[in-house]
Amino acid sequence: MTSATDPFRSFSPTLTGPPRLAPTDVSYVVDDTAVGRMLLAVRDDGRVLTTAYVPDAGAEERWLARLAAAVSPRVLRHPRPTDAVRRALEDYLAGRARRVEVETDLTLASDFQREVLTGLAASVGYGERTTYAVLAAAVGHPGAARAVGTALGGNPLCVTLPCHRVLPASGGVGGYAGGPAAKEHLLALESRPA
Repeated sequence: MTSATDPFRSFSPTLTGPPRLAPTDVSYVVDDTAVGRMLLAVRDDGRVLTTAYVPDAGAEERWLARLAAAVSPRVLRHPRPTDAVRRALEDYLAGRARRVEVETDLTLASDFQREVLTGLAASVGYGERTTYAVLAAAVGHPGAARAVGTALGGNPLCVTLPCHRVLPASGGVGGYAGGPAAKEHLLALESRPA
């Protein structure tokens, strides 16, 4: 092949290191925490969309599909943008913080879930507990304890918005996305003296 017919003769790209990925709309990471395997996802502006339990690949895929459908199909496994939420969650789970100090985004929550989760965050503090019926009344829906339980069961921001503080009036710990052991761990963590 002569230089006149060599199509790569003039191809001489400047190599400056590894490729840089363009920013994405949603960055996520799956992290093993003290209370289980969690998917942490943030918007490009850093607001936290998801701190959800993903015990298996199927659960992970379902959360990623929800993110893609509700926020953007540009969802990339990219840990660096999740550093702030990972640190905040770690500080909380280690007992160094009384809340997960991040800005949240409730895009993945229904209108009713938003009402319940914001009411929960405003009315039930660190180390406190309430029941589904009491929370239902506090958010203006007396008699809707079961609906409140369903709303909390789909909380996209577990631990960050502390649905673990809501217990059944009949006793026990009740249901929890991370399982009863995770809920008991969180309640015990918040029961420790400061």
